[in-house]
Amino acid sequence: MTAQIDTSPCPAPAWLPGGHLQTLYGALVAPANRLRFVRERVRSADGDFLDFDWSAPGLVLHPKDRKVNRDGLPKKSAATRWIEASDRDLIDHHQDAPALVLLHGLEGDSNSRYVQSILQYFRARGWLVVLAHFRGCSGTPNLLARSYFSGDIDEVDFILNAVIERAPMAQWHVAGVSLGGNALLKYLGERAGQTAPIETAVSICAPMDLFAAGNRLSEDWVCRQVYTRHFLRSMKPKIMEKASRFPGAIDVTRISRARTLKDFDDAYTAPMHGFANALDYWQKASSKPWLPYIEVPTLIINPRNDPFIPEPSLPGPSEASAHVTLHQPAEGGHMGFVTGRFPGNLNWLPARLAKFFNVRQ
Repeated sequence: MTAQIDTSPCPAPAWLPGGHLQTLYGALVAPANRLRFVRERVRSADGDFLDFDWSAPGLVLHPKDRKVNRDGLPKKSAATRWIEASDRDLIDHHQDAPALVLLHGLEGDSNSRYVQSILQYFRARGWLVVLAHFRGCSGTPNLLARSYFSGDIDEVDFILNAVIERAPMAQWHVAGVSLGGNALLKYLGERAGQTAPIETAVSICAPMDLFAAGNRLSEDWVCRQVYTRHFLRSMKPKIMEKASRFPGAIDVTRISRARTLKDFDDAYTAPMHGFANALDYWQKASSKPWLPYIEVPTLIINPRNDPFIPEPSLPGPSEASAHVTLHQPAEGGHMGFVTGRFPGNLNWLPARLAKFFNVRQ
């Protein structure tokens, strides 16, 4: 049996034509929510930590008490305070309630517009929601020389089991965006039959063929000048800071000279996480070969005009299992999905997820 294919449109407005404009406007300009969270720091088995930002109906996010613990929270964080015992009790008591854990994309965090639009939508409908930050993305440097990468299925497994442990009676769903979506799909396929107990999964704008996406971002002039430059502006200082804490572990000369994602992955991501080079990393971390093995009901959303992902690299129905629905609308850009009259809104994507989750609108 093969995957289902869905080409129903994301109705992009006439005033926002093309994948580049849809991507940039959705990420930088489109009206966004201001959902706030309580933050929990979860220790990993290797001595590091991940920061989880939680929200739910009844969770007090704007306490007036000045004694509330905000120590160590980054100033620009969407989390207003650290989690307390009463918050843990409220999360644990979400008996049979729906819950969503979101895995962000490259250099994303809980302030990202797509995170805000998705989690606000579901929280407003009574869901328990949580954004799991990958290492170093919460505004606080992680403790090890390693960071995060697109095929880290052990990290996905850790995240899912951690949130389920905190609300074991909730009905858990998971969504992954871009890098997080690729890692999620690889986890679902490679660990088929052994995954954490989740109801459904959604991948959004995932580069399932990292070789195709990596080359596009590294070789296409517009992608290199706009998107790659943006990512490197964030990633390079983080790695240089790590290099100061771990002398000799990171080639700072190669990092400083990196001008493309391939350069960066050759210099840091690949060697730090056990790969020979960027091409070896891209090949081994891609989720596309694992799509036929997925057993969890899964929606994979990929606009055909995504400037990060060449359309020919998208999977066809015969390349994924019968548990998978491939939604490939013509428009949307990379995590843009802007609809409506100017100035537009970001409601289409969370509504599409809700439809797949079979949530009452």
